[in-house]
Order: sequence, then C-alpha cells, then structure tokens
Amino acid sequence: MEGSVFTPSLEGMKHIKSPEGEMLAKPYLEVCKLILPVIDKFGSAMTLVKSDVGGNISVRYLFPSWEKKYETDPTKYKYLYNMVKEEVECKTAMGSSSCTNGLLWLTRAMDFLVELFRNLLSHPDWTMIECCTDSYGKTLKKFHGWIASSSFTVAMKLAPDRKKFMEVISGSGDVNADMEKFCSTFPQFLEENHKFLANFSLDDMKA
Repeated sequence: MEGSVFTPSLEGMKHIKSPEGEMLAKPYLEVCKLILPVIDKFGSAMTLVKSDVGGNISVRYLFPSWEKKYETDPTKYKYLYNMVKEEVECKTAMGSSSCTNGLLWLTRAMDFLVELFRNLLSHPDWTMIECCTDSYGKTLKKFHGWIASSSFTVAMKLAPDRKKFMEVISGSGDVNADMEKFCSTFPQFLEENHKFLANFSLDDMKA
C-alpha cells in the first residue's frame, strides 16, 4: 500500500466541494467508498459490523442505487442533496432502499468511524474493544433497536488486536498523522449532512 489507508481519501476530500462551496455527489461518495473498507481490516470475526456498520441495509445498496440513478442524468444529480430533495418531493425519501435513507445511514456509519479514529489517537492505552464500544455509544447506539444494539455489542467484543489493526492500516505512510488529518477535515461534511437531513426530520430515523 502506497501511503496509509487514509491517503486516497485525503486526496479525494480536496474535490468534494464545488467552487461555490456545494457538496458534489460523486466525489463525496467516492471518499466514503475509499474509507469504509477500513471495516474489512477488522477481520472475519467482525462479520456483523462489516456486513452493515450502519445497522440498516440501505447502506449496502446506496452506492449501486445512487450510481444507477446518477448515470441517468449526471448534470441533474451533480450535487449530493439533489436526489434527496427529489425523493422528499416525491414522498419516497422514507423508503428503506431510498438514496435518502442510504445517505442518512452512511453518514452515521462515517460518524462511527471518525469517533473510532479519534479514540485511537486520543487513547493509546485503550484496546480496540474499548475504542469501538465508546465510539458506538457516542454515535450509532441511539439509533439502534435492542436486536441491532445487542448484535453490535457482541461484535465489538470480537474486535481485533489494536497493534495488528494499526499495522494493517498503516501501509507505508504515517498513519497517525493521516488519521488526524482525516478527523480534522471530514467531520465538516458529516455536519453538513446532518443539518441538511434535519430540515426534513430525517436525522432521527432509527433502525
């Protein structure tokens, strides 16, 4: 791996905003696609988390469903929120397979990862279980029902050894420096998503 696991996403974040400051759909989702595979580094024991970190099936279908819709009119769907606005107008935003629902849970999944990275940086003495459990409690837990929460709690106990995990995501780069850059830059995009979705009373949806 050239650089750390964060290297491609750090470059991609430079292109998320248009010159006018609007979120561009394709660059934003591409960055998420680059960073979400970090979950794969948890190993086979984390199947529950890898299959759906957001606790909702729409996360897994967001990328292909969005890409299919995007290709029908790249100009119309250039900006990240255009699909959401259209689905809200058509009253399809609440559907489990909607792009809106997918964006909501993708945002929450990224919230979880950002908090996990922050814990790894701030608490060098914590185990992965401690880092993951704390991150989950701050982000996804409040949106999960009992079954999803219980499954996630079990999965957290199967988290990999912290040292091995860090070695896997480090590659040839300075992983701590890259992780810090990611955590100081990407949350601004997540905050924009939350503010936008809150306008339609969507940010409180639960699994």
